[in-house]
Amino acid sequence: MSTGIDMKKKRSRSRSRSIVNSLTPVVSVVIPVMNEARTLTRVILEARRVHPRTEVIVVVNGSRDGSGELSKRTGARVVHYDQALGHDVGRSVGAYAAKGSILLFIDGDIIIPAKKLKPFIKAVERGADVALNSYSGAVTRKKVHSVVLSKHALNILLSMPHLRGASLTAIPHALSRKAVEEIGGEMLSVPPKAQAAAALAGLNMLTVSYVEVGKTNPRKRKGRDPLTNLIVGDHLEAVHYLLKLSDQRGGKSDMGRKRELVIG
Repeated sequence: MSTGIDMKKKRSRSRSRSIVNSLTPVVSVVIPVMNEARTLTRVILEARRVHPRTEVIVVVNGSRDGSGELSKRTGARVVHYDQALGHDVGRSVGAYAAKGSILLFIDGDIIIPAKKLKPFIKAVERGADVALNSYSGAVTRKKVHSVVLSKHALNILLSMPHLRGASLTAIPHALSRKAVEEIGGEMLSVPPKAQAAAALAGLNMLTVSYVEVGKTNPRKRKGRDPLTNLIVGDHLEAVHYLLKLSDQRGGKSDMGRKRELVIG
């Protein structure tokens, strides 16, 4: 038989759980930053609007422009490193710091309105593990960019040609907590490799909507993207990872080819 004291204790525990649940973020927005104070405030403000229970994590690495203090004043949680971490490593750091069940990844130098970010959150809420920007790159040109070719080729090798050139290399994209735990946060520092791991794990990957980020990317406006070779190299690393975990043909059939009969 419950006493009045027992009932009060139960109500107190229930209220405590409700308070904790109301404070726990559903969405963690991860923003790696290096000297992007010019756009950072607007990026954070848009990020905070994607869901009623959102935390914004800014991974400041090697910045000398006050990005960390600016992020704190704008309501973000800051993970700070004095030295530059290298491209995309901030995503891994942010993933480990995140508390939400949905992780949204954006950049500090590209302002994307919240209304364009929300569909990625909703896609994961509806069951997607990996929600990608449907941007695929220009493929009708006489000379297709090597990064675009790399993205399309990887998705074909992963038996996901329907993704076309959609890639974890491009922002925005969102991951479920399940995906992060399955892939491993460290994998996110090499996005194509993380995409290969997600495919091999049988995670639900889909494209959500088209968000134009190329024209607003400061590096793109200055001419050739200095990251081109790095990104192509990341895709080669992803192919190597795929072959290592399957076979020399990446799980593709050799059909009826009789290689052993070929005389050199």
